[in-house]
Order: sequence, then C-alpha cells, then structure tokens
Amino acid sequence: MELPLTAAVASHLEVLTDAGSTNEILSERARESLTTPPHLSVLLTDNQTAGRGRLGRSWTAAPGASLAVSVLLRRLPSGDARGWIPLAAGVAMADAIAEQLPDHEVAVKWPNDVLVDGRKICGILTQATHDAVVVGTGVNTAMTESQLPVPTATSFAVLGVAADADRLLATYLRGLDELVADLAAAGDAVSSGLHAAASRRCATIGLDVRVSLPGGSVLVGTATALDADGRLLVRAGGAERPISAGDVVHVRPA
Repeated sequence: MELPLTAAVASHLEVLTDAGSTNEILSERARESLTTPPHLSVLLTDNQTAGRGRLGRSWTAAPGASLAVSVLLRRLPSGDARGWIPLAAGVAMADAIAEQLPDHEVAVKWPNDVLVDGRKICGILTQATHDAVVVGTGVNTAMTESQLPVPTATSFAVLGVAADADRLLATYLRGLDELVADLAAAGDAVSSGLHAAASRRCATIGLDVRVSLPGGSVLVGTATALDADGRLLVRAGGAERPISAGDVVHVRPA
C-alpha cells in the first residue's frame, strides 16, 4: 500500500499485511517506552482479524474491505480535557470523509462513530497507556453491501465512491494533530474551538435517543447539546442530565 501523503504527515508509518488489533500492537509498543514510538506514529492494515469496538465488542471485516488505523498521541492536553480526544478524532475523521463525499451528509454520532447519511462508516476507540493515548479507527472503504455487518452501516464502495485512502488518512492525521494541539494549548475545548466544531458535526444533538447506561439502566430523552466536558446533555422528565458514558441509539434517525 503506497501512502506518500500519509507518510509526509506521520512521524512514523508502518503498514502491516494483517494484524490482530492495531490498537493493541501500538499500545504494547507505547507501554514498553515513554519516548518511542514518537508522537503521531501510525500503524495500519486493511486486514485486521481481532479488532475491538466500544464496550468490548468484536470488530472484523473481510480482507481489503476496510482500513484499521491506530495513531499514537503523546502531546496531550492535561486533566479532564483529555476526555475530548475521541470527539477530536471523530471531527477530524468526519472532515476527512466529507472531503471525499461532498454530496453526502457526514456527521459524528456521540461519542465516537462517524455517519454518512445516518449510516455508520467509521468507528473510533481510544486507549490510554502511560502518558500516551492510542486512537484507533476502522473505516469502511471497499466493503460491499453484502459485507456490511449491520443494515445501519455503509461504506465508500456502497456509496459508489472509490476511497482515496492516502488522502483520507493524511487529512485525518493533520486534523487530529491540530485539534489536539489546540486543545492542549488552550486547556479546554471551548477556548480551543473544539467544542464548537464537535457540536456542529454532532448528529446526535436534537434527536430523540435511548441511552443504555453503565449498570444496566436506560435513559430515554432528547439530546440537546454537548457540555464543556464533552458530555451529552439529554433532556428527560423536564430536566437535563449529562451523560459521560453509555451506548446511544438514535430513536429518530439522523
């Protein structure tokens, strides 16, 4: 896989023929050293065999049908601002995908899925290790309709577009690095502009949602906004409740 644009942005780029989990591989390498691999190192494959999604879900795809990309971030914001990194990745990937799908609606489903016309094209999973964060993304590129894992998924191929993987990854990396750097410099997402950018891209805001919360309870209401900490505000029973974790279903599709 030739990726000259991506190689020009990444501090180190490694493309694997196949991998169990790019996140696990890169996280293990980061655990072995506080300096290597360096910030903005990238590990990717188009044949991930043991990927994981949120809440421990498995994530697999046919060889060549999708890209599994993990990015190591070492220049991090401090404190609670780190909780914005998944949303920063979502915004950066949504921007990169939208660049190649200008005739479609590209948005972020809180907290970390990217949707095209309301259907999932990319999932994001972050893992912290020492003083670093690994951001993993799985993007459906050449996946056919019959290969889609669920009816609510989509891909570049299903949309009739041949994804330019090199351009996609280079744009994503630049955007992610800039958003996280601005967040670190400003100290909070409101001052850095990330709060506004994420709010603009967030498909969940304004929709009726069903949230499966940790512990087994379920909250049904209307998503109204993102708060300053990146939590989803859900209005239910006449009051707004901040949600920091949970599985969100759009009751009314985006």
